[in-house]
Amino acid sequence: MPFDVKKLGPGLLFAGAAIGVSHLVQSTRAGADYGFGLVWALLLVNLFKYPFFQFGPRYAMATRESLLDGYKKLGKGVLFTYTMVTLASMFTIQTAVTIVTAGLAHNLFGDLISLEMWTVIILSICVIILLKGRYNFLDRIMKVIVVTLTISTLIAVGLAFTDNSKSISFFQILPKNHLEIGFLIAFMGWMPAPLDISIWHSLWTIEKNKQVKGLTVKSSLFDFNIGFLGTILIGLGFLALGAFVMHQSGVSFSSKAGEFSNQLITMYSKHMGAWTYPIIGIAALTTMFSTTLTTMDASPRSMAHSIKLLFPKTQMKGYFSWMLLLLFGTIFIFFFWASEMGLLIQIATILSFLTAPFFAIANYVLICSKHTPKEWRPSTFIHIWSLLGIVFLIGFSAWYLSTI
Repeated sequence: MPFDVKKLGPGLLFAGAAIGVSHLVQSTRAGADYGFGLVWALLLVNLFKYPFFQFGPRYAMATRESLLDGYKKLGKGVLFTYTMVTLASMFTIQTAVTIVTAGLAHNLFGDLISLEMWTVIILSICVIILLKGRYNFLDRIMKVIVVTLTISTLIAVGLAFTDNSKSISFFQILPKNHLEIGFLIAFMGWMPAPLDISIWHSLWTIEKNKQVKGLTVKSSLFDFNIGFLGTILIGLGFLALGAFVMHQSGVSFSSKAGEFSNQLITMYSKHMGAWTYPIIGIAALTTMFSTTLTTMDASPRSMAHSIKLLFPKTQMKGYFSWMLLLLFGTIFIFFFWASEMGLLIQIATILSFLTAPFFAIANYVLICSKHTPKEWRPSTFIHIWSLLGIVFLIGFSAWYLSTI
């Protein structure tokens, strides 16, 4: 039987959350600074993160509960650690994605509205949409956004390739000094996304299961694989655009949101025609808005559920309460860090990479435990793959810390 497209959803939300700063900013910058020299890092980090992302929908559909419920079964200490890590990083992550979105909006629509006001407007729109439509709206809009972005990126890469007159080198580079290693870790930190998105994915899967009949573990994994492969393809696309257009050009990307946004859109329109500038700008803005929207939904959703599991009697456990806290916390940080987009993104992405081993180990232990039905526990091949992934994540984190 043909696959029912209605069963697609959480995997595309995963792609929507992932395809943002990691792709538009980090992948493009990697291509601009190193050409195709960091393709190895992009592919390797996707390879070794894959099992831990996949365990999110696998566990959710096998048990009909989220990874957070599973973390509690492993011990309140695991769930508490997740909650503290999320509380420490959620504001920085939300600010990092919002600052790029606001920069794109400010660049597209001119100076009529300040960058700060765009931030408030974008976050407020996200809150209104989520309070009114919640998961249903996310599910519908993401299918259109991911397909549109994939097609536009492939077209832009194809045109940039045909217009390229420079020699192409696929010589792979291992960064050596502290600044280069810092960028490498930041690049891999959000490529294709922070590992805690596996928790978000499990929550989205539970929501999807409430609305669509006939979902199975296999259909959820198929949905995830489509989203995951899409993030790899688009990541390579943005890296290629940076390599074709910016590498060895003598021009580097700005760390300021508005200037970076202009450079990014110009990079597209240079090869697709000046008339495409507003079209590409709107596509990029839509992409970043989708990331801002999904993170604005996922962090409050996960924090509300975590607090509910840890402290059933607390008053600070509602989705709306956490959303308001994230809204005002993001605005506060933004007003102090708006001029330091590059540094802010660097901090957020490095923190994500350094905490990745925790999520990898927690997800692996849970999926292998008695809490997962035996038929859905990992095969020997996935066991080996997962263990190699944990070694990879710990090894690169230790390497980075040793260079500080």
